[in-house]
Amino acid sequence: MDVVNQLVAQGQFTILKQPLGFIKALQWIFAIFAFSTCGSYSGMFKMSVECKNRSDSDLGIEVEFEYPFRLHQVYFDAPTCKGGNRERLFLVGDYSSSAEFFVTIGVFSFLYSMAALSVYCFILEKYRENNKGAQTDFVVTAVFAFMWLVSSCAWAKGLSDVKTATDPERVITLIAACDEPENRCREVYDPKVSGLNTSVAFGFINLILWVGNLWFVFKETGWMAAFAGTYVPSQEKQPAPDSFGQGGYGQQDPYAGSQGGYQPDYGQQGGYNEDGGYSQGYEQQPTSYSNQM
Repeated sequence: MDVVNQLVAQGQFTILKQPLGFIKALQWIFAIFAFSTCGSYSGMFKMSVECKNRSDSDLGIEVEFEYPFRLHQVYFDAPTCKGGNRERLFLVGDYSSSAEFFVTIGVFSFLYSMAALSVYCFILEKYRENNKGAQTDFVVTAVFAFMWLVSSCAWAKGLSDVKTATDPERVITLIAACDEPENRCREVYDPKVSGLNTSVAFGFINLILWVGNLWFVFKETGWMAAFAGTYVPSQEKQPAPDSFGQGGYGQQDPYAGSQGGYQPDYGQQGGYNEDGGYSQGYEQQPTSYSNQM
């Protein structure tokens, strides 16, 4: 218990409130729903064969099938309506590849989501270090999103074939006694495939979750800033002056030559002379000969 308490104390469970961790938790949950509803399925349907000779009839032929839906290995015994003899018949089709592929993707998605949640909660700093963890997470998430698309579509097609192969009306056509007009064959009980329909729905929900999570994982990779940087035009900036000696008042105004009007000379110096008058840094030329006298 001390180890568990230390892990809980060190964990950063606030990540579960953010889209990155919250969607990963949903992926973990819905992956369980997807592979469990498909992998734990077992169904049964029932038929009756009423022969002309009542003693040869069988009104309760039960056929059971289950995951992984290798229907060509499922058999049942049906009356021939000829002196009490019976024949063994097999269903048609092998749909294990699509079903097992779907369940496999669900199991691996469950395991990866659990591992990613552990990383988010306990070593998030290392996950974000140099963006290597986030980039790996993005690639794996993209692969799983594609696999959910393929497996869900394949299993949806496989389920449609399973429904057709286990339809009692279709299976009745395999019984030779039902071809005779004096014998009566009918279905008694249809298989319930609502659980399998739910598994397909969970598969496409997982697809939506994994595709949606790509955006939030992509934001952690740092690639967005790199892509955005390629579209920003590079502009050269003038360096700022280090001190007033470089950019102070002693420098000449670069716009002084283009502006009109009086431009003061800041380099002139003025002061008082010995006669008590104010002298400027330039000599005033006399306007006439009489002023000089």
